[in-house]
Amino acid sequence: MDGDMERIRAKFEVMSKVLDERQLRLWVAAEAEALGWGGIASVTAATGIEAKRIIAGKRDLAEIRAAPMGEPSERRVRRPGGGRKRLEHDTPELASALEALIDPVTRGDPESPLRWTCKSLRQLSAELASQGYDASHTKVGEMLAERGYSLQGNRKTREGNQHPDRNAQFEHINRRVRSLQAAEQPVISVDTKKKELLGDFKNGGREWLPKGTPVPVRVHDFIDRTLGKAIPYGVYDVFRNEGWVSVGVDHDTAEFAVETIRRWWKRMGVRSYPNATELLITADGGGSNGPRVRLWKTELQRLADETGLRLSVCHYPPGTSKWNKIEHRMFCHITQNWRGRPLETLETVVSLIGATTTSAGLKVRSAADRNTYEKGIVVADEELAEVQLKAHRFHGEWNYQITPR
Repeated sequence: MDGDMERIRAKFEVMSKVLDERQLRLWVAAEAEALGWGGIASVTAATGIEAKRIIAGKRDLAEIRAAPMGEPSERRVRRPGGGRKRLEHDTPELASALEALIDPVTRGDPESPLRWTCKSLRQLSAELASQGYDASHTKVGEMLAERGYSLQGNRKTREGNQHPDRNAQFEHINRRVRSLQAAEQPVISVDTKKKELLGDFKNGGREWLPKGTPVPVRVHDFIDRTLGKAIPYGVYDVFRNEGWVSVGVDHDTAEFAVETIRRWWKRMGVRSYPNATELLITADGGGSNGPRVRLWKTELQRLADETGLRLSVCHYPPGTSKWNKIEHRMFCHITQNWRGRPLETLETVVSLIGATTTSAGLKVRSAADRNTYEKGIVVADEELAEVQLKAHRFHGEWNYQITPR
């Protein structure tokens, strides 16, 4: 497309000097038609001729094609400089008035008339009208486009205040992972996936179906109390590229999180690492597996006692949960696998998770967890003191080890 634009631009430099207004309009319209989809925008960018003139030229071409062969055209050719003058010609201050309304600084100006309103084309046109300028919303759109404005959304780029030891914590986790990899000890990444409504609700994405036969779903996403929600908690084996997901139906608590790790170990981990003596768990800094959750640590102690494993835990720094391996190595593929499919039952969720694979060899096993997990369990100081917890020298609140009693 860039090559086509350069070619048209070079032609325009010559053709604009020898063709009259109508001939030039017909020529740019023919070029736009030859380019196909997006041709008008490309010709406009290459020549500066407004899209409405190109569209008018295409209408003229259609009339010429429909006319009998040999019939002369009766269209007048507008003389140079003819036609209605642009609105900016008669009111040169219009551009400045529009710039003042659309300028980003008005977002912080309490006196701006559009401080708390959506800056739509019609809203801008109405505000200009209140200032004495007769500019339609179409004209406002043309002026904005000519000045390099376009519709913009928000972009997530600011992560807020970063912890001063953020990078150092990442380096610490990396060293621990490499150390256990060299010793052939397991490393897992754990987290809770977004809760999902069970029932015939709309699910984002699309899948191939016979034309005209979309899957009917409910109009409103109100929870079905008889079905409830699905709460997937996952364990991802960093070295083996495989994972386990327990799909709960009650509450996302630390007890549920550790029970999921327990099921992964019994059904997958112990077979993959029969000689393991230590397990490294990388987790987010919040939620049911947060470093401040007392129940998380007491439940890990019970797991260490049952398995005989030393459980090392490394938490990601605040605001960095997106770097958790399980997010972009397993959860994203699960979401992709069930796109466009209503999650009608718990069994549907379990089956779709278990069927998730990738070309890189990802394998996922899943099972329902219908246990009840009580919320708000209070862990007394005495019970917490019984946890065989040893904090690392570097940020012991994020990095610690729990040994079997």
